[in-house]
Amino acid sequence: MKKAVFLIRSNDRKGLLSGISTFFYQQGFNILHCQQYTDNCENLYFMRVCLDITDMPVTRKQLAGSFEEYAKTLNLEYSLHYSDEPQRVAIMVSKTSHCLYDLLMHAQDEGDLACEIPLIISNHPDLEDVADKFRVPFYCFPIKKDCKREQEQQVIELLHKHHIDLVVLARYMQILSDEFINEFPGRIINIHHAFLPAFQGGNPYQRAWERGVKMIGATAHYATPALDEGPIIEQDVERITHEAEPDDLKRIGKDIERRVLTRAVRAHLEHRIITSGRRTIVFSR
Repeated sequence: MKKAVFLIRSNDRKGLLSGISTFFYQQGFNILHCQQYTDNCENLYFMRVCLDITDMPVTRKQLAGSFEEYAKTLNLEYSLHYSDEPQRVAIMVSKTSHCLYDLLMHAQDEGDLACEIPLIISNHPDLEDVADKFRVPFYCFPIKKDCKREQEQQVIELLHKHHIDLVVLARYMQILSDEFINEFPGRIINIHHAFLPAFQGGNPYQRAWERGVKMIGATAHYATPALDEGPIIEQDVERITHEAEPDDLKRIGKDIERRVLTRAVRAHLEHRIITSGRRTIVFSR
């Protein structure tokens, strides 16, 4: 079944659900799913509408045009996405493979991540064998002293050349420049070990152990120029005891990281996320 997904945001007021639903009914569409959320603190309204477009009564251009005119009358912000237009995803890694394996397995073997992965980019050659196993082209751009800007420009050019829709930092252990992030606003997902903003930076599990934490977790978020402070998409946690040593925390943390990152990427690919300031609204379906 082919689907069209509308992600809608506006100031909250009466009649939005009725009006928008009526619009699609009058256009001849069947609504498969409809979820809404009202943020009473900010007086904002969010909506995700999924339409069956298997037998469209109008063309896609007509649907987009008619809803654009309707949206203007209500001052709606929206985006329109189609299920048969898979996004092109680039994965960036350094030396650790657990998140990369999970993404490739779900996208290539399981087929439950609706995307194409045309390339993997790294600043080290270590994971080329993983890329080869999944038959994904691997590009290595080492970072040399005083040459990071040139390295980033090479990566940016490659991403544009391959028409990349989403960049996934699957434990890419480099801080991206503001210029890089601004090339792909709202289209870079990062995984952070532990809970943000706790234990930012390197060696977090050692510092978490030193602090005597009783739970560890992982956070997936959109990358922004403010380091590790982008809108959070997904988090998870597991309880631990005083018996867990730093290596135990790292092992448990890796498992949480891969799950959290894959769930975040899936939500983005399925067009279930609306960003609102520093927050995200993540619909369940």
